Amino acid sequence: MKKIKLIVLLLLCFGMAEMSFAQKEGDPLMQAPLGVQAYSFRNHWANGVESTLDIIQEMGFTELEGGAPKGVTAEEFTKLCEARGISIPSTGTSFEQLESDPQAVADRVKALGSNYVMVAWLPHNGDFTKENADRAIKAFNEGGKVLAENGIVFMYHVHGFEFQPYEKGTLFDYMMKNTDPKFVSFQMDVMWTHFGGGDPVALLKKYGKRWVSLHLKDLRKGAPKNLSGGTGPENDVILGTGELDIPGILRESNKLGIKHMFIEDESDEELENLPKSIAYLKSLTY
Repeated sequence: MKKIKLIVLLLLCFGMAEMSFAQKEGDPLMQAPLGVQAYSFRNHWANGVESTLDIIQEMGFTELEGGAPKGVTAEEFTKLCEARGISIPSTGTSFEQLESDPQAVADRVKALGSNYVMVAWLPHNGDFTKENADRAIKAFNEGGKVLAENGIVFMYHVHGFEFQPYEKGTLFDYMMKNTDPKFVSFQMDVMWTHFGGGDPVALLKKYGKRWVSLHLKDLRKGAPKNLSGGTGPENDVILGTGELDIPGILRESNKLGIKHMFIEDESDEELENLPKSIAYLKSLTY
């Protein structure tokens, strides 16, 4: 009996030491730098690139996911961001651009100094089908290989419509199974994942290191959900006030070592909501 108690005590001590080495009680749950998706400021860029970047800086963001706004070169935009202490680790491209000329995509990504590029939407008419998924898989594997050869990580940004039932799972599972992990990674938009019927925490656990980035947003409690990949701006709410398990998502993301998380606010009150979402993230601790 004494031997059993000693073993249990040693196991408990080892577990506590392991936890202490990783995170301690009171450590922030938001381990990644504070990032924002450029789309959050879609109503502001046309009014002035520098003034919009000033807003982003004043809010405390140090990472931006996006590209140079219309009329501004990549070089000019990166200089404006650097002057404000903002890096651009990730940008986006259309599916059609990736499919037709992945090298041109790579050149644009490198011009921004980014290391990641994501596709956020796939062409489909009504319900997303296996044929749509097969086209995406081919383009992802082939385009992702070209991007990897250029030192760039390709990500598919999950938008919710991929959760159409298929065989014993979903078309999202089918895409995961048939894309090459060497060339294709994934970005979880936690709200769209939930909106399409997926469980963000369970999917983070299931697919582990395939996830390399997050979009953080929340869905209004009780908002209707479907497989369209679209909903009204009134359903995009301040982090922590909606249906998403943000603390659980952050805990699992930290276990995976995800380094980039971008708040994306698609409401019509982004200037009021973003500071509140930031404050909520900063309030979360282990």
